[in-house]
Amino acid sequence: MRPVTRIDKRTDTPPTGDERAVLTTFLDYVRDTARFKCEGVSPEDARRAPLPDSPLMTLCGLISHLRWVEYYWFQVVFLGEDDEGPWTEEDPDREMRIAVDVPLAELLADYEEQSARYRRLVASSDLDATARRAVRDGWHPNLRWILFHLIEETARHNGHADILRELADGRTGA
Repeated sequence: MRPVTRIDKRTDTPPTGDERAVLTTFLDYVRDTARFKCEGVSPEDARRAPLPDSPLMTLCGLISHLRWVEYYWFQVVFLGEDDEGPWTEEDPDREMRIAVDVPLAELLADYEEQSARYRRLVASSDLDATARRAVRDGWHPNLRWILFHLIEETARHNGHADILRELADGRTGA
């Protein structure tokens, strides 16, 4: 019998109806769904880019991208830390490109470890707290906006993962 994992218990039903619970529950739900889309995929299929006009679109690339997107919004924008992401001006999607050289299990473990760290950050921060670093036009988003944005970004990429997984081995759903 297979052990029950966090992915098996994913839910979009918050424990309470307050705003923080709704935002954090939905972010965890879309994170877990991204991981669920990768469950049981072969290492070859995780690295395969089946769309001819999207050579970086792989399951490994998507998980790496989601991990680094959260890093950017929480650590670089919200906390104001130096940007030490893998991207460069010459290669702005490098986090997706280098992911094919990393086992999917390692990418997923890094993503989960980082998610746990950011859960603690969000739990200890006010939703109205303003990011230390400005984005577009000098605007400083608050934590609430960052959470909404990460839910949207992760959910959108889950749609990509659906397509990649179906093309890889026919698995669909959830």
